[in-house]
Amino acid sequence: MDGQTIAAAAISNPFNMPRRKLAAAPAEAKWDARMAHPIPHTASYYAKCMFGGVLSCGLTHTFITPLDVTKCNMQVNPGKYSGLISGMRTIAAEEGGAALFKGWAPTLVGYSMQGFCKFGFYEIFKDQYATMVGEQNAIEYRGLLWLAASASAEFFADMALCPMEMVKVKVQTSPHGTFPTSFGAAVAAMSANKAETRFPFGSLVPLWSRQIPYTMAKFYFFEKVVEFFYGNVFTKPRDSYSKTQQLGVTFLSGYTAGVICAIVSHPADTLVSLLGKAENKGKGFGTIASEFGYMNLATKGLGTRVLMIGTLTGLQWYIYDGFKTAMGLGTSGGAPKK
Repeated sequence: MDGQTIAAAAISNPFNMPRRKLAAAPAEAKWDARMAHPIPHTASYYAKCMFGGVLSCGLTHTFITPLDVTKCNMQVNPGKYSGLISGMRTIAAEEGGAALFKGWAPTLVGYSMQGFCKFGFYEIFKDQYATMVGEQNAIEYRGLLWLAASASAEFFADMALCPMEMVKVKVQTSPHGTFPTSFGAAVAAMSANKAETRFPFGSLVPLWSRQIPYTMAKFYFFEKVVEFFYGNVFTKPRDSYSKTQQLGVTFLSGYTAGVICAIVSHPADTLVSLLGKAENKGKGFGTIASEFGYMNLATKGLGTRVLMIGTLTGLQWYIYDGFKTAMGLGTSGGAPKK
């Protein structure tokens, strides 16, 4: 170093202190949908939602087993079972009153597992997809996020449901005395005759075709109706309304969504029931639908299903939000941020 360079260095750093590099400004933290709620969506939150889903789906589907037994028989044998009340009377007269509760055990097990995934995974997927698209897009395109999250959740929920749904339908639609009705024996019989029954996942594709549109409608229209109520009717802060009022909004929104769900998913629901008939063994879905009639697929048992699914969906949301409220998580849905 020449003298001139040394002098310049001495002037710029007269005390010969070591130079420090300036730290870069911290990067702005990425928006995380999980932390954007009044109550953060932690692992504990999701676990409680999953358990709420177990109660919501397992209890309600088991409670309406008599309706389900009658509805399934109306679908597979509409000539004999022409109406809800008359169908119940026919089943009770021929097989005894207990026959109206056939398949309650696989119903309880299967739909509890489905509820675990349906509600819990919906909350997870909704937050994950919202984080992926960012805060503004998550608000602007929230309807698409609800549809994507509910479809994703139901995809896995049906895998959990399918084996027990197949057992339930077989128990409920088999002629009296031709198939075991107790849980263990029915599962064993389905497993022993896999070539014929296609157990445990033979009904998965029609189940997806029934349940995924159903669940997309269920969550989308629930969210939309709740949003309407809190945006146009109950316009004060949600906390200013009693828990009873909030759960009333939940039930009405769930019932409305359920009626739409029933109409959307009914053809596939009828097809799932028809798969359990002995004369349809080995037939493809298209063949069964063509033989039964596409209009029949869409209409046979629809009135009963609308009554059943409307009430069912309203009760499911009520139980789910009731459990969430008891756990201090509040009710679901609401008006969007302005």
